[in-house]
Amino acid sequence: MQQPNSRQGDVLNTPSLSFHGSGETYFGILIVNMLLMIVTLGFYYPWAKAKELQFLYSSTEMEGSRFSWNGTGAEIFKGFIKAVGIFAALITIVYIFNAMGLPFLSVLVYLVSLLLLIPYAIHGSTRYHWSRTAWRSIRFGYRGDRNEFIKLFIKEMLLTLVTFGIYGSWAAMNIRNYVMGHLRFGSGEFSYEGDGWEYFKMNIKGYFLTLFTLGIYVFWWQADIFRYSIDHMRLQHGNKSYNFQSKATGGGFAGLLIVNMLIFIFTLGFGFAWIQVRTIKFMLANVEIDGDITLADLQQTEEEYRNAMGEDLADMLDLGVI
Repeated sequence: MQQPNSRQGDVLNTPSLSFHGSGETYFGILIVNMLLMIVTLGFYYPWAKAKELQFLYSSTEMEGSRFSWNGTGAEIFKGFIKAVGIFAALITIVYIFNAMGLPFLSVLVYLVSLLLLIPYAIHGSTRYHWSRTAWRSIRFGYRGDRNEFIKLFIKEMLLTLVTFGIYGSWAAMNIRNYVMGHLRFGSGEFSYEGDGWEYFKMNIKGYFLTLFTLGIYVFWWQADIFRYSIDHMRLQHGNKSYNFQSKATGGGFAGLLIVNMLIFIFTLGFGFAWIQVRTIKFMLANVEIDGDITLADLQQTEEEYRNAMGEDLADMLDLGVI
């Protein structure tokens, strides 16, 4: 949407996000996927994941145009085979050290391998996932350096370990700042300016108020976390920019999460599709974008990246990326 308002003489644009998918359609996709995974003993998983992502992105709209996710089951399957090979090799090495009577060495190898695999998976998954995402044929992309990110991740995790978790807020923000700061939307560049001290104070406040209110404050804590993840994000294109802002409230999160819980209980979990659709609609409806970027000016600059091994490693390690 384009408004006549202006900042410093520029037209202020306020593109809106919305989700048009239905729980019924998504439920059908999930049920078929589940049946095919049972019949194929799990080998259908890559194609199932691709279908889910294609549905979710093609149901998301910005300024009258839908997003698209162009990854395929074949790409994810190739990555899946490589990821299985890595885990099989790791388990074999750990087993050999145990058989040699060296349990300490086997644990050390396992932990060090995980410390290296997790950032490798985050980097690879982020690069693959966003390079396969597009809007009006303009691809997203991730330009982070793998070795640089692995060094950053290991440093942040070791600092979190030696401070008994206190540094965790700073680690989370430094990692998020790096990943988001290397995301691209065509010729547009994302940035994120999270601050560890602010994030730490927000979570300490949320933790104690949730305790003192016997859990009631958790909805407002969730709204604060969502607001922090949105409000510090920015898209820059030349000397123009888009700012992102959350308008979600604690009351809104309470309504969303309580109803989601009731759906899950009374459908014995079969209402998961409706829960996910409701959650996506709520989040997109509560994100406001404004700035002086003209979306038509964004150019295609990002290359396709089809290696999905990082995506599969992230799934196996149960990592939620960004």
